[in-house]
Amino acid sequence: MSNVRSDKPFTVAGRTFQSRLLVGTGKYKDMEETRLAIEASGAEIVTVAVRRTNLGQNPGEPNLLDVLPPDRYTILPNTAGCYDAIEAVRTCRLARELLDGHNLVKLEVLADQKTLFPNVIETLKAAETLVKDGFDVMVYTSDDPIIARQLAEIGCCAVMPLAGLIGTGLGICNPYNLQIILEESKVPVLVDAGVGTASDATIAMELGCEAVLMNSAIAHAGQPVLMAEAMKHAILAGRMAYLAGRMPKKLYASASSPLDGLIK
Repeated sequence: MSNVRSDKPFTVAGRTFQSRLLVGTGKYKDMEETRLAIEASGAEIVTVAVRRTNLGQNPGEPNLLDVLPPDRYTILPNTAGCYDAIEAVRTCRLARELLDGHNLVKLEVLADQKTLFPNVIETLKAAETLVKDGFDVMVYTSDDPIIARQLAEIGCCAVMPLAGLIGTGLGICNPYNLQIILEESKVPVLVDAGVGTASDATIAMELGCEAVLMNSAIAHAGQPVLMAEAMKHAILAGRMAYLAGRMPKKLYASASSPLDGLIK
């Protein structure tokens, strides 16, 4: 039985993108390394922590938009550093003002500074408010399939369960929950957080994720620009393998060449 799938474009909030790699902009040594790494990644969507990054709210300081211009990249403001729904909603509204009415945001509401695990109760509250306020919400969440379903039902345009805790590089810790989310979801599912190297990104794509969002895996690599290029190829390879459909796993060997007609 064939498990070959048909391809479809990566579309979020009515916009279609060629690259399925989304990248963060923090943790690099300077603006130039940020620019070079993101160029090497081929990413079209870049996420920016509004509470930690100057997007024009601090005149006279280096502005990230000078090296990552909005006419070249889709800026995805995020609510990193927010620990309740009120803070997160306020941050999204600030981003909309700074980016001239931009409605696409990444919502993350964290539970504590030690784990950076999502506070799903506050996330649900914030998502409901933001969707009603006209935002297109891509939401960072746990790998709980029920919470993922509820966030999609609220109206989030993409659900982004963690692979592992933010910044750990542990890879996909629970592929089984992720598979359930992928099977049930009616909106794009992206892996967000936990990716450590190229093979982690490939596995996420082979499972059927629409895309992968990462920051630390590139920024904390020994050579961030080289790792960014590796991630670009990893995403492409994983997507192609998913579409092609892998061979069945078998317990015993199966000859690669036909056995019929062997010379005896």
